[in-house]
Amino acid sequence: MKKYQILKRIALVSASAFMLTFACKDQFLEVAPTGSLAQAQLSSKAGVEGALIGAYAQLAGKGYSRLAAGNNWVWGSIRGGENNKGTDPGDYTTINPIQRYEVDATNGDMNDSWRAKYEGIARCNAVINLANGSKELSAADKTRIIAEARFLRGFYYFELKRLWNSVPYVDEKVGYGQGIEKVANTPAIWDKIEADFKHAYDNLPETHSDAGRANKWAAGSLLGKVYVYQAKWADAKAILTTVINSGKTTNGKKYGLVPKFAEIFNAENDNNEEAIFAMQSSMNTGNTNNANGFDDLNYPYNTGSDGPGNCCGFFQPTFSMANAYRTVGGLPILSEQGDGTPDYNLAANAVKHDYGKNTTDAFTEDTDPLDPRIDHTIGRRGIQYLDWIEHPGANWIRSQVYAGPYSPKKYVYYKRQENSLTDGSGWTRGYATMNFNIIRFADVLLLAAEAEIEAGSLTTALGYINQIRKRAANADGFVTKGGKPEANYVINLYTAFADKTEATKALRMERLLELATEGHRFFDLVRWGIASKTLNAYLKHESKFLVTKFGGSKYTAGKDEYLPIPQAQIDIQGAAVLKQNPGY
Repeated sequence: MKKYQILKRIALVSASAFMLTFACKDQFLEVAPTGSLAQAQLSSKAGVEGALIGAYAQLAGKGYSRLAAGNNWVWGSIRGGENNKGTDPGDYTTINPIQRYEVDATNGDMNDSWRAKYEGIARCNAVINLANGSKELSAADKTRIIAEARFLRGFYYFELKRLWNSVPYVDEKVGYGQGIEKVANTPAIWDKIEADFKHAYDNLPETHSDAGRANKWAAGSLLGKVYVYQAKWADAKAILTTVINSGKTTNGKKYGLVPKFAEIFNAENDNNEEAIFAMQSSMNTGNTNNANGFDDLNYPYNTGSDGPGNCCGFFQPTFSMANAYRTVGGLPILSEQGDGTPDYNLAANAVKHDYGKNTTDAFTEDTDPLDPRIDHTIGRRGIQYLDWIEHPGANWIRSQVYAGPYSPKKYVYYKRQENSLTDGSGWTRGYATMNFNIIRFADVLLLAAEAEIEAGSLTTALGYINQIRKRAANADGFVTKGGKPEANYVINLYTAFADKTEATKALRMERLLELATEGHRFFDLVRWGIASKTLNAYLKHESKFLVTKFGGSKYTAGKDEYLPIPQAQIDIQGAAVLKQNPGY
């Protein structure tokens, strides 16, 4: 397929919108504008709605890299120390330098992620222009469609901001030959992101006939998140409180936590009361692009009929991530050593694992207290893996010596769902049809708790955090075998926070435990200003085991907070217009 860089892609927005009227496929990139007939078709209500669907479709990053989707499995989780690449050193080698914080400006997957975000923006801008020019849209439809497009544009720019910081800002008023080629990159785009989400919040309906559409409350939730990223605590507190008290899903369900933690990640429970905004998936449409294809590598390896996917052993949880689930008195271990090494990584607290053991070797499972969310997040030896079999250890690991003993578990389909909630028409069984939650209610509660802590409302923050811990403590949701818990699950609520310092530590740990492997961690560490200390301690610990993967690696403060601007993009616009990020 012919590939276009950002400038050319934006120049083809009319062509892309034309094709999206008929089908949301990548082939639109190969079709030239066809004149007045195309414009007339596009300006119809069906045409504008079709273009809007195309803007939504780009959330999955199809046609680019598996790293381009909104789940941020590499950019947020692998770089955040929750997971490593998994598999073996020779597979998908472009991820190797990313996980070692050695990526350079020529990395193709990084460039594809940049291009995918700007493709989404181009589609949003096309929708806005089409809607403004249409004579067939009612006033209400025009208002809603533009608000949806601005919501999506705000999200794409939020992603760009978190990944690269300094990026070019292009709205619907700028096109090829109208100065787009001279748009420089700048970090000063928070106000524009805010404006898009504010517009969406003010103009989107609360409900919609299509569950996957953005609504007023999704816009409010992401606006609150944008405020948190900027440390605008009063603004964040106000909007997030309103969302918590009044928010509802697009299909009209009052926001809340699903009773059992595992049900968040079950396709049978998609678009539940916790799902604020999610990438939608479907099956057996004739194209696996409509399924959850961005996770198709992230299943245990060589499972055969005993497990899901049968390929490919990527995205393995880290030793550090497993150890974080250790509890003492039902609470997480919040203390750390002077060099940033968390005390849960000390030998006395580490979770027992089968690293270095074959499946046929004897192994005794960990019997000390653990947060029950560990076994909904991490596949480990001897523990029931959804409704498949007990995880057998090394037999499901592609290269244990390289990637460690654990398998991913969130966003993995159940045995009972195979061929009913999976799409088996592709090269692997690993095309699940569960949605991916870009933001869910637990995230909102924790963002609100953070804002309350900064505002001095420790009691309110305590309540939000404890809501999440209470759900995790629901024994009906524990992983069991023969009616008994698979491990020594011990989790309690906090009774009080002594001060802001303790509350902050608890909040940050809760985000790690609750949102693990969902693509948030790296961005949290950066905005908290603790990425260097935390990630260098993580690298030190993991390299004790995974020498080939992490030996000699280092996170560099002042550089690794953001990715390098792709060299391919600098080559298009010129180094005088598109400036490289510091340190590269």
